[in-house]
Amino acid sequence: MPQTPLAEPVVRLASLALHPQTHGSRFAAAMAAVAAPRGARGLGARLVEVAPGKAAWPFHCHHANDEMFVILDGSGTLRFGPRVFPVAAGDAIVCPAGGPETAHQLIAGAASPLRYLAISTMREPEVMEYPDSGKLTVLAGAAPGGEKAARRVAASFRTEDAVDYWDGED
Repeated sequence: MPQTPLAEPVVRLASLALHPQTHGSRFAAAMAAVAAPRGARGLGARLVEVAPGKAAWPFHCHHANDEMFVILDGSGTLRFGPRVFPVAAGDAIVCPAGGPETAHQLIAGAASPLRYLAISTMREPEVMEYPDSGKLTVLAGAAPGGEKAARRVAASFRTEDAVDYWDGED
């Protein structure tokens, strides 16, 4: 049986077309998939460029997936659990799966964009927790950063709205 040829394995980051994502006044970034277009299924990677003074995503943790960030250009701040760290080009940041103690968020410095590679395992189902807003997100069918059309479950809710396990099962 003939196999589909694999995509070119060498990725020229400078040639990737970045797709913008913004929300409100705090979030502004542009990104491009790196791993999936080249056939990777168990490894996620994307190039991310965060606008000065902004973040790409809210402060969050993953209960199933590990992440690593490699800072390529610029500087900023890493929120990690209850701590804050300065980050700059040449730094690698490891954020293992866990609870609020491993929650993380990268924020670009005010002077220039923060450009980095975001690398992750691609486990699903996944539960993500957002300590600042008291939310949970549940994903099944595709991991975070995976093919959204493949998701069978994608739901976010506030933990204060939680119900008892037996609620509605009478």
